[in-house]
Amino acid sequence: MKALVLAGGAGTRLRPITHTSAKQLVPVANKPVLFYGLEAIAAAGITDVGIVVGDTFGEISEAVGDGSKFGLDVSYIPQPKPLGLAHAVLVARDFLGEDDFIMYLGDNFVVGGIEGPIREFRAVRPDAHLLLTHVSDPRSFGVAELGASGRVRGLEEKPTHPKSDLALVGVYLFSPAIHEAVRAVKPSWRGELEITDAVQWLIDAGRDVSSTRITGYWKDTGNVADMLEVNRLVLETVEPRCDGLVDEHSDLIGRVRIEEGAEVRNSRVVGPAVIGAGAVVTGSYVGPFTSIAEECLVEDSEVEFSIVLRGASICGVRRIEASLIGRHVRVTSAPPVPYAHRLVLGDHSKAQISS
Repeated sequence: MKALVLAGGAGTRLRPITHTSAKQLVPVANKPVLFYGLEAIAAAGITDVGIVVGDTFGEISEAVGDGSKFGLDVSYIPQPKPLGLAHAVLVARDFLGEDDFIMYLGDNFVVGGIEGPIREFRAVRPDAHLLLTHVSDPRSFGVAELGASGRVRGLEEKPTHPKSDLALVGVYLFSPAIHEAVRAVKPSWRGELEITDAVQWLIDAGRDVSSTRITGYWKDTGNVADMLEVNRLVLETVEPRCDGLVDEHSDLIGRVRIEEGAEVRNSRVVGPAVIGAGAVVTGSYVGPFTSIAEECLVEDSEVEFSIVLRGASICGVRRIEASLIGRHVRVTSAPPVPYAHRLVLGDHSKAQISS
């Protein structure tokens, strides 16, 4: 079995971060989201991986390399334009050959790994096997309708009136039958070749499409709120460790990881939190669910429930929370601005002014 990892796309929901960085490389607990997927693929025993790339090919290839650090053999497959998930299968045809494969969206985060669904697929070997999960608002997802036997009866992409609350997780397992399906479908109203249409083609052709309902945590990390939530989840598993310097005037409370070369001076860090290699935290408070990346500076400031990317500095800021701060950003306090109250008060008025 091979793996096809999708790492193209513009990442419009994470702009402006993704104007200068691939969305799959935005870090969660100081590790790119893409790396969690590659590690899950390696843990499942798959080593032959094709990564579909677009405009951010250079950045992706620099970060992943030949895949050897993950125990993988990685090939890169260019997709000139992001024309849909089914189009990604089309452009990867030579790489995939006649092998079964797992398709994994590189900005997805699945807790619990993918070994179980892969075992199910190999045991029965349907034409397609989908991972599903219950969601509160199915209108934002591809939605599956199951028959009485539990087999997938139909799929809809972002339906106005969903027939179920079972959303497609960004992990799919396919036999070579999918290649005929992706060649048969037409572009959707979005101008893309939808993988849901290709799987629906298999269903309509009488092919076997099965599913697994995952009970663990899943997120599409396509927006800031989801990135912060996944960051929170991963940080909850952090093991306390201090490989850097923490002076006697600082407190580390709870699950805090201080990476090599980091310095914490006259500060309070409340976990779960990670302070990246070479980062400096001085005279500051770093609160729970915060990851400070490499070479950052936090000085005379407070940061909580946030992701701060490599090389950023935060100086003299009273409070930052629920924020995603990009690479080499400078956040400082604004200079004091003189102000005055201008009043027109009638006779016998009473005014209370906070100053």
